[in-house]
Amino acid sequence: MDEGLLEKAKAAAQNAYAPYSGIKVGAAVLAASGKVYTGCNVENASYGLTVCAERAAIFNAISRGEKKLDRILIYTDSDKFVNNLPYPCGACLQVMAEFSDDMNIIIANKSGVVKEYSLKELLPFKFGFEK
Repeated sequence: MDEGLLEKAKAAAQNAYAPYSGIKVGAAVLAASGKVYTGCNVENASYGLTVCAERAAIFNAISRGEKKLDRILIYTDSDKFVNNLPYPCGACLQVMAEFSDDMNIIIANKSGVVKEYSLKELLPFKFGFEK
């Protein structure tokens, strides 16, 4: 596991806006350039407008010119994995697939439990177009 990514994801989680779930999530994504970008979950009373930490981190990277991502670490300040958090949702997995063929996905919680997956494990049939 990448301790640098973990620390950055933990720091990002501190900025989360989570008044509805009470679960703060932070993400740190490593781009092919070697730079790290972070994001946190931002909830909304209209739940469909909520943005997950991993999409916030990825959009942060893309908005700064990155186009290829290598790995992401998603951290929750919860002691356990609640409601499958911080496993990425389907929307987040599809966004990851847009910028990586098979990135490494690391999830971690406050209790120190760490799990690692490949994007292909969690999203074996991504949506895409032939170019």
